[in-house]
Amino acid sequence: MGKKISKEETGKLISVLKDRFEKNLNRHKGIKWEDVEKRLNKSQNKISVLNEMEITGGEPDVIGVDKKTGEIIFCDCSKESPAGRRSLCYDRKSLDSRRENKPKGNAEDMAKEIGFEILSEQEYFEFQKTGSYDLKTSSWLKTPEEIRSLGGAIFGDCRFGRVFIYHNGAESYYAARGFRGKVKV
Repeated sequence: MGKKISKEETGKLISVLKDRFEKNLNRHKGIKWEDVEKRLNKSQNKISVLNEMEITGGEPDVIGVDKKTGEIIFCDCSKESPAGRRSLCYDRKSLDSRRENKPKGNAEDMAKEIGFEILSEQEYFEFQKTGSYDLKTSSWLKTPEEIRSLGGAIFGDCRFGRVFIYHNGAESYYAARGFRGKVKV
């Protein structure tokens, strides 16, 4: 899970998150910053996760509230797939299967290291309702086992004003494909 950060770094991150929240009110209608900040102040390990999301280019922002738990949902809201999380194959199995030209890592392991979940197909569709993302890049998505067991993985992007979900071999990797995540606070 994300690396511990100092009080000073925490203060800077919360300031960045607040600015982003206030500049993008369309992403989180009906949610007040004060409620977000209260939850953040009670959750140092989630602050660490958000910091790693920020460091890797995710530009995390609030996109909603979990109706069952009341937790606030943060997601990577960078216009394109986070730059610090690109050129990765899908998972450890796919990375290990490559004999040549191995990428630097894989999306699933990196997501676990950071401490969040890769977006599912449905979450990606919902996320895209908060803006237009991945207009030039694409993002790996949590792949159902029935697809993964056949060697594939899914990814999404937005082209021509529409969200598309595609498939690829899980071992593939591209400079323009990364992954997005979410964390609940």
